Parts: sequence; C-alpha cells; structure tokens
Amino acid sequence: MSNQASQALTQPSKNDFNQTLPLHIATLVDVRAGKAMPFSREQLSAIDKAPVKAPVAVNFMGLTTDEQADRKHHGGPLKAVHQMPTATYGLINKQFDLKVRIGTLGENLITEPVNDLPDMDESTVCIGDVFQYGNDSDSVQLRIVQPRRPCYKINDQIGQFTEVANIASWISKQGIAGWYFKVVRDGMISADLPVYLIARPYPFATLEKLWQLSNAKEKFAAEVIEPWLAIECLEESWKVVLRKKIKS
Repeated sequence: MSNQASQALTQPSKNDFNQTLPLHIATLVDVRAGKAMPFSREQLSAIDKAPVKAPVAVNFMGLTTDEQADRKHHGGPLKAVHQMPTATYGLINKQFDLKVRIGTLGENLITEPVNDLPDMDESTVCIGDVFQYGNDSDSVQLRIVQPRRPCYKINDQIGQFTEVANIASWISKQGIAGWYFKVVRDGMISADLPVYLIARPYPFATLEKLWQLSNAKEKFAAEVIEPWLAIECLEESWKVVLRKKIKS
C-alpha cells in the first residue's frame, strides 16, 4: 500500500464502510492465542486466549502460537483466525448479569474503529471481505468465510464462574459470536497495526443477515437465497442450511 493511498484513507467522507477501497477502518489493539489446557467434561480446550506481546507468524492454519484441542470442530484453513467484537461481552454481561472478561470466548483479534467509522461487527462486515493488518507489502490478509457457531464449550467456560442458562444458544440466536477468517496471505501480525478493508465482493452479505436467514423459521423465495449460494468462499455447511430455507 503506497504512502499516498494510506494518507488518503485517513479522512473518510462517510460514516460507513461503503467507500473507495482500500479503507483504513480500525486499529488492531490486541492479538491473542491460547494453549490446550484441561477443561470441562474431561477434555482439553484452548478457548481461553491471552495477549501475545511479540509479533507472531500467521500461516494458512492461523497464528502459529495458537492451539486448538479439538481439531475436528475448531481450527483448520476455514477457521484459521477468529475475531469477535468486544461489544459481545457487554451484551452477554448485561443479559446474564455477569463479568465475563475479554479473551474468555476464544477470539484471536480485537480491533477498535478509527476515523468515526463503525466498529467491525456482524452488522458491518460481510462474507468475502478481505482485511489487511498492517501497511507493508507482506502484511497479513484475511478473508471472512463464515460466522462462528457457538458450542457447548462457551457454556462450560462461562459456567466456571456462575450457573447460567444456555448462553451458547442465546449467542447463536443473537448472531453475535464473531467470525472466522481464511488466510489469504501469510505474514506477521501484532497489536497496534492499522486494519484496512481491501476488498468487499459481496456487500449484501453481512453476517447479521446471514444469521437472520439461518435462524428464521419461515422459508424464502429462491431469489432471496440464491445470491448467497453463489458466494464461492462461503463455507459449505452454511450453504446447506440456506438451501433448506428455499420455498419448494
């Protein structure tokens, strides 16, 4: 990214992401990784993520210092890196009168918005979006390929602190579990890097809308669902869900 382009991004004309790309949208304030540790139900988990102080390498499997105990359901190229808005914690804590801390639920990246732009959350990011973390020509690039599906480990993780209802189910219904990236370009990543939105091929495909369609009890006309099925990078299990939402 040239210095001229970088300077041009510092003064967006609108308070949204629908501007000329690349667009400087956020600062990466925290990078987190976890080690597999004894967890509930006699299993291991690396859901608890701690800040990484030094730059860390990112390859097609994610942060090289991060672990996933259950590689069948977590990690892999289509779940390489997880990002979740910090606002999710505020919503959980308010709903259930808790004090769950950031990093408890497995996110690798935490960002803060810049230039009066909205935060990166399920209403502002889309399937297929590509983000670059840093200014250099070899900066990490990540593409959103699916939302995160909350699992029982969220219940068990929060249940260590208090007895609560099925929080994983509540988070799923709210569609606020964050998202997974596929790595487009390997590189090094660290806190304090600028975050750029560099590609948005499917501006209609917000994660908020995907959750609404997936959670809906009713079915939809084919023309509502078919554009989603045409998104090449959308992880296949989500397409399976969406195909079932088409009216016969």
